[in-house]
Amino acid sequence: MKDSRKDTGLSVLMITYNEISNIARCLNAVDFATEIIVVDSGSTDGTYEYLLNRPGVRVIRKPFRNFTEQKNFALDQARQPWVLFVDADEEVSPELAREIREVIARNDQSVSAYWFYRKFMFKNIPLQFSGWQTDKNIRLFRKDCARYSTNRLVHEKLDIKGKTAALKNQLLHYCYRDFASYKQKMVLYGRLKAQEVLEGKRRPKMALLLLKPIWKFCYNYLFRLGILDGMRGVTICYLDAYGYLVQFRMLRGARARKTSTSTTVRRPLPASQVPYPLPKAS
Repeated sequence: MKDSRKDTGLSVLMITYNEISNIARCLNAVDFATEIIVVDSGSTDGTYEYLLNRPGVRVIRKPFRNFTEQKNFALDQARQPWVLFVDADEEVSPELAREIREVIARNDQSVSAYWFYRKFMFKNIPLQFSGWQTDKNIRLFRKDCARYSTNRLVHEKLDIKGKTAALKNQLLHYCYRDFASYKQKMVLYGRLKAQEVLEGKRRPKMALLLLKPIWKFCYNYLFRLGILDGMRGVTICYLDAYGYLVQFRMLRGARARKTSTSTTVRRPLPASQVPYPLPKAS
């Protein structure tokens, strides 16, 4: 019997850290790919061991510094002309999988990459509003036409050479498992955003950064209709805004340290208990 995995020309890429509760669902949905490559940053919950024993998966361990570096490293490992990047808490629906195979088989030379919408799942219940109703990402692209921009450490941007197009079907995003784990993720995002600012050339405007968490909550809850999501909307809008508060606190602390010492050497942000292990200060 002919193995359809050999014919897709698709590399599925993923980065992981402690995703044992999600990893099987994610991998089961992309078993049509020619190859599946996972870059793990030191999982301690059994994720790495599971991947080692999972047929058809190549797992590589690499210490985590930031999302952009980790994803570009994974991209360098791909050996197929097409790449599909997924997160461990995402699931490619059967309809989306079929559409992806059709797009690759059609091989429209005028298109370099495809984006599609994500459906935010709050404890397996779809979230309809709260700023997530228009969430979309470029995830399917030709390997030789894309690279993640090194200007961002989090919410990484994919630089595309050529035209993009849209797919009709959605990617399921099981982002919210519980309050503590989602808050932990927002802490990581806030810390990395602060690191971006510290490594940039522009001086941060602290007054605007202080107001940003308030604005973010009001915008998503009122203008993006989070109020219609009930208590789920309150929770998500609060936590999404919380990441900006973390960013403000880290930058305020960095400024205070800078003014209290004569040195101008920029130190890495201190490590904390976050979804990915941040590099320790040397």
